[in-house]
Amino acid sequence: MAHPAVLRKLVDEYVVLQAVHAERGDTETRGRITELACALCISTGTSDVDAALIAAHHQLPGAQVHDDSLLAP
Repeated sequence: MAHPAVLRKLVDEYVVLQAVHAERGDTETRGRITELACALCISTGTSDVDAALIAAHHQLPGAQVHDDSLLAP
């Protein structure tokens, strides 16, 4: 498991670059996003960037467990 500071940096940079790529669409930004996605997957033990982001948010300090079992019908 990655150190929380490293994980936070990866998540933050990934989110920012996703927004930048949405505006510019350049290949350099896309390449860095791919690198960050791989690093996030390795750091969280997942094989999908969306799962990696969810796992990272659960591993970061201040993460709270959300139990919605009482809301089920």
